[in-house]
Amino acid sequence: MSKIVYRTIDFFEAFAREKRPLSLSELVKVLDIPLSSCHDVVQALEKRGYLYEVKPRAGYYPTVRLLDLARVIVEHDPVTLRAEPVLERLAHELNASISIAKAKGTQLTYLLVSMPTDPLRFAVAAGTNARNLYATSAGKALLASFSTKAQKEILAGIKLVPMTPATITSKTVLLRDLKQGEARGWFLNREESVEDALTISTRFMWSGSIYVLTAAGTLRRMERQLDAAVAALMGAARQLEQSE
Repeated sequence: MSKIVYRTIDFFEAFAREKRPLSLSELVKVLDIPLSSCHDVVQALEKRGYLYEVKPRAGYYPTVRLLDLARVIVEHDPVTLRAEPVLERLAHELNASISIAKAKGTQLTYLLVSMPTDPLRFAVAAGTNARNLYATSAGKALLASFSTKAQKEILAGIKLVPMTPATITSKTVLLRDLKQGEARGWFLNREESVEDALTISTRFMWSGSIYVLTAAGTLRRMERQLDAAVAALMGAARQLEQSE
């Protein structure tokens, strides 16, 4: 992919991190790019109305144009329009974080997350990818979609690094866990990636693509309602699958 594409995205992410106007020299330092390249991107963004100079030599800052475009895009996102009411209902019903992710190859990208009212929560961020395929219930759900032979080939290139004392680090045990999850239709992560957290995921097909629906919450709460949470999650997946 062209460097200019990455650099343009890096610009907006830099402003989000720094939360303040940035001068040309600061942008060069923060982004670690040549001055000429930085100047070209700044000029292009300023000309298109996405960036403005606060005052001479006081730095640049994004305009609200990007927010306006993003709002329109989100409001017409086909996944959001169909899935958001379902995810919000589940988040309220289970008092858990509910997310939906789309698969492409072995990559799983979270598209939408609905949060519970409880301040003690475990959640991923929309736009990020699943941390791995072996210690998350979402990753397991995707990995199990491949044939046993393909699973072994994928795992051959992955080191099962322990993230907590409960992380499965044996590929033989993991393959058995995937088989069990596939048989029952849902996958479990009990403190395998984050201590005191339990997540469950189920996989479904939507518009010809693989999607994964996940519920995440504290260990005690999720264990207490595990059967109900599994039933609710799988019901929601079937509802979305049928909403072509």
